[in-house]
Amino acid sequence: MHQSSYDKMLNFKKQYLAHLNHEPLTILDLGSQDVNGTYKDIFDETPWCYKGMDMEKGKNVDIVLKDPYSWSEIGTGSADVVISGQALEHVEYFWVTMLEIARVLKPGGLCCIIAPSSGHEHRFPVDCWRFYEDGFKALIKFALLQELKVYRQKEPEPEYADSSNAWLDVVMICKKGTYPWILEVKHRVWRYLVHKLCLVGI
Repeated sequence: MHQSSYDKMLNFKKQYLAHLNHEPLTILDLGSQDVNGTYKDIFDETPWCYKGMDMEKGKNVDIVLKDPYSWSEIGTGSADVVISGQALEHVEYFWVTMLEIARVLKPGGLCCIIAPSSGHEHRFPVDCWRFYEDGFKALIKFALLQELKVYRQKEPEPEYADSSNAWLDVVMICKKGTYPWILEVKHRVWRYLVHKLCLVGI
């Protein structure tokens, strides 16, 4: 996790969560293992409850997910915020993972995802994707979430010692809507069917 990604996540906190600093938020961080830095110190403050999630045990991993596409460890509608940075490019079927993000968010819950649009191949253990603004906008619609802001770093930001600008990150900020119960049931059925169809034969 490079410095410019950290700065973008810090901006998300300042713009969207600063007024909730006295609320007991549950914040889930997908792909949280500390390989070369984490977002933990941004969100790990009272009364918030920050939990790191990843596919294997390691530093800054509170929840080990058995399946990247079906988070049995996380209850439906249990998270106020889901964040993820520099992880989605390493997920083979990222659109299915996005359905799990939508599932675990509470109505009104927020999501912030940061991923590269450029940069060299870096397998961990795979490196599958690069993203653009329109791709993230489509992903929000696919997961039946509400777009708040999607932007791509186009111009060089302050020069970073770790060459952060090479990644030209894209940032997705979205929200889970509050729906009538019948529409919420339809959304759950739709997510279940898409989840099963996408993973047939895997």
